[in-house]
Amino acid sequence: MELPGGSILNDFYRVVLPDFVVVVAVNEASELVMTRSYKHGPRCITLNAPAGFLNPGESPLQAAQRELFEETGYTASEWQSLGSFMVDGNRQCGTAHLFLARNASCVAPANNPDPNEVVEVELMRLPDFFQALNGGDVVLLSTVCAVSLAILAQNHH
Repeated sequence: MELPGGSILNDFYRVVLPDFVVVVAVNEASELVMTRSYKHGPRCITLNAPAGFLNPGESPLQAAQRELFEETGYTASEWQSLGSFMVDGNRQCGTAHLFLARNASCVAPANNPDPNEVVEVELMRLPDFFQALNGGDVVLLSTVCAVSLAILAQNHH
C-alpha cells in the first residue's frame, strides 16, 4: 500500500465489516432506554445502547428505527443523527451511524428476531448510566460514544 507521502507499507490489512447503527433513546421521563445482553467480544453480559447491522437496501435511519423497536419494543417521535464514524482509522472495521431518539415510548414487547440473543430492556437516568460506566458495566466504545454525543446534542437542543 502506498501512503500519500509516497512510502510503501507491506502487509497492511483492512477489516471490512458491515455498517451498523447505535441508538440512544430517551423517554418522556428523561430516562435512557438501554439493553443488557451478552457480547461475545468481551465475553460478558453488558449494558448497551440498542444497536445492530444495516440490512441490504436499508438506510441508517431505517435500521436505527428497526433496531430500537426489535430490541426494546420502543419507537420515538423525534430522530436526530449524531454522525457516522469509522470504527478504526487504520483498519476500517465498519462504520457506526449514531442516533438520538427523543420521546421514546414502549409500544410493544421487544421482538428480537435472533433467538440466540437474549436482550433485557433497562431504563436508567444519566447518573445511573455513569455509575454503570464507572463500574465497568459498559464495555462497548460505541455505546459510550453515542451516549456522549447524545448528551452534547441534548445540551444544544
